[in-house]
Amino acid sequence: MKPSLAELNAVELELLGILWADSPMKPAEIEAALSRKMENATLRSILRGLVEKEYLKRERVGKAYFYSPARKASSVRRRITDRLASVFADGSRLGLIAQLIADEKLTPEQVKELQKLADRD
Repeated sequence: MKPSLAELNAVELELLGILWADSPMKPAEIEAALSRKMENATLRSILRGLVEKEYLKRERVGKAYFYSPARKASSVRRRITDRLASVFADGSRLGLIAQLIADEKLTPEQVKELQKLADRD
């Protein structure tokens, strides 16, 4: 059984975000893009874990390993959204969106932007 994408922690999600934006990358390049300081050994351990969970692919080129996403951002986002919807909105994505909107104080410009998104085909 493959692990649930909702089980990703904040650091793992940040690493995926970095690699969705620019990949493949070596660990040193990923480390430079991180928002926090992390020991190289810790980073490599997390990267190995993401490979084992099938979120990342690793390719050896010479002596270096290059990492890239094994899953599309849209797939991860969809699975995490479904998990949030199941917890907060009885499984309804629309219900989750409605709750998020209700929790925000939207400006008229933001309401117009949401209306544009709702009106597109």
